[in-house]
Amino acid sequence: MHSEATGLPQVTRLDRSYLGAKEQVHMVRADMAQVAESFPAVDDLVLIASEIAANAILHSRSGQPGETFTVRAEVHPGQYVWLEVEDKGGNWATLDPGDDEHGRGLRILACLAGDGNWGVEPGDVLGTRVVWARLDWPEES
Repeated sequence: MHSEATGLPQVTRLDRSYLGAKEQVHMVRADMAQVAESFPAVDDLVLIASEIAANAILHSRSGQPGETFTVRAEVHPGQYVWLEVEDKGGNWATLDPGDDEHGRGLRILACLAGDGNWGVEPGDVLGTRVVWARLDWPEES
């Protein structure tokens, strides 16, 4: 994690790889809570990161022994938070957030992020997948 001075409020970033083991999800939660502690909806962000990390472990090649997944986040104070999780790809049981048997993590992501604020795309490396979300900074009331 590091911050960047730009004259605007500091952008805080997280770029970390984790072993593809279910025990690592709590580390993702802790890291996300730390990097986004100033974000008013930090609990939503931590939940989204946790769900996407669990999907990477359970439903991609990242969950195979010795494999990893990567979490990247950027906190732009007063504007938005960007989150992405890149896994090793493979066949997910479903990418449909409305599927009753699978996709609960994606359904949670869809509900919290809202239409147009999340997606699933191919990663930069052949065969990898990136699940991303953008959460806007809540307006002050």
